[in-house]
Amino acid sequence: MRADRLVSLVLLLRQRGRMTADTLARELEVSTRTVLRDIEALSAAGVPVYAERGRHGGFALLPGFRTELTGLNHDEALALLTAGSGRAQQLFGLGSALASAMRKVVDALPEDHRVTASDAAQRFLVEPETDLLSRRPVTDEVPDTTMIEVRRAVLAGRKLRIHYAATDQTPQWRTVDPIGLVTVRDRRYLLATRSGADRTYRLSRVLAAEELPEPAQRPDRVDLDRAWRERCAQFLSSDHLAVQVRVKPERREDLLSKAVAVRATEPDPDGWLRLEVTFQDLRHAEWALWQLGTDAEALTPKSLRTSLRNRAAALAARYGNSA
Repeated sequence: MRADRLVSLVLLLRQRGRMTADTLARELEVSTRTVLRDIEALSAAGVPVYAERGRHGGFALLPGFRTELTGLNHDEALALLTAGSGRAQQLFGLGSALASAMRKVVDALPEDHRVTASDAAQRFLVEPETDLLSRRPVTDEVPDTTMIEVRRAVLAGRKLRIHYAATDQTPQWRTVDPIGLVTVRDRRYLLATRSGADRTYRLSRVLAAEELPEPAQRPDRVDLDRAWRERCAQFLSSDHLAVQVRVKPERREDLLSKAVAVRATEPDPDGWLRLEVTFQDLRHAEWALWQLGTDAEALTPKSLRTSLRNRAAALAARYGNSA
């Protein structure tokens, strides 16, 4: 860990020039005292780092100190920098590792590639915090300590003990065999087996986790994409409500955010979209469609249309006699 930190410290000084110990400490997520010890270690190892005194002082490297990696062309470097510009929450607790890796990539590029790739990457924005309607995405919050334990168990192939809070159930401890991690629309899932049966756990509902020393019972190789498709099919075939709905195109994302899944989309002649949407149950579907008002219409099942009509009639009756 210290070796990685020392490399990151050198790269920060290479790319940003003079930096104070406090700024370095914030970037590296360590104490100022640790930064000062690292500076001393670098100097002892022959790295040309020096201190500039005074109000605007700090630490810097002598000009010309760098290494080059010539194996990446411009587009390859641009792809890495663009991929690394997304929100770190999607990276299963690897946000700080990504930042460190990006510093290494930028610093190791030849000078002409480094400048042009960095400038080009500024023209791309991946998954901003809000959309055009100023809505912030709903991102699952998973404590770093929990994420680290889960990730370690997945990569090491060891059993995992989790304190899991399933919907409408008292949290319970469960021992599972982890298979892999999946992120979908800022929601993260653990694919695992429990007593040989497939299980999918939403990581935001994992209250605590502990990697166990016993090896997990799982195959050496896994097709995670195929496993995820199978889990999705199994989930949608369980006790959920399928609804045929028409919705204005500009309200599609509002509907998507409320539904369990949207399985098909096709345009109607009038410009509206016809969707096959999955909800948890009739009550969930009624609530979601009611939020969209006249911008959506439930076509099937009949029970949903009836409940929405009754709800609208009751509301109309409540306000029908208003002056």
